[in-house]
Amino acid sequence: MIPDLGSLLAAVVALAAVLGLIWVSARLARLGGFAPRPSEARLLSLRDTLALDARRRLLIVRCGARDVLLLLGGTQDLVVGWLDPPARDSLPDEGAAP
Repeated sequence: MIPDLGSLLAAVVALAAVLGLIWVSARLARLGGFAPRPSEARLLSLRDTLALDARRRLLIVRCGARDVLLLLGGTQDLVVGWLDPPARDSLPDEGAAP
């Protein structure tokens, strides 16, 4: 059974209308303050994560200007330690070729 062109066109127009409404709703939510805006001025941010096994993860969390290493999962969560910022001379040069 092949649908006729009119019903196929109506389905495509309906899909486009629903997607347009979703897009408009998302924009209004962001403007109204309901959706979080991406911002670099956040105090906490997740820098990196590594799954050690099915239950445990290592996370590097940026807190202010410092990084902290956390071990999550298992029987309890653990602060492994605060990480020192990298030395300026150990950072790769921006103009250097990879």
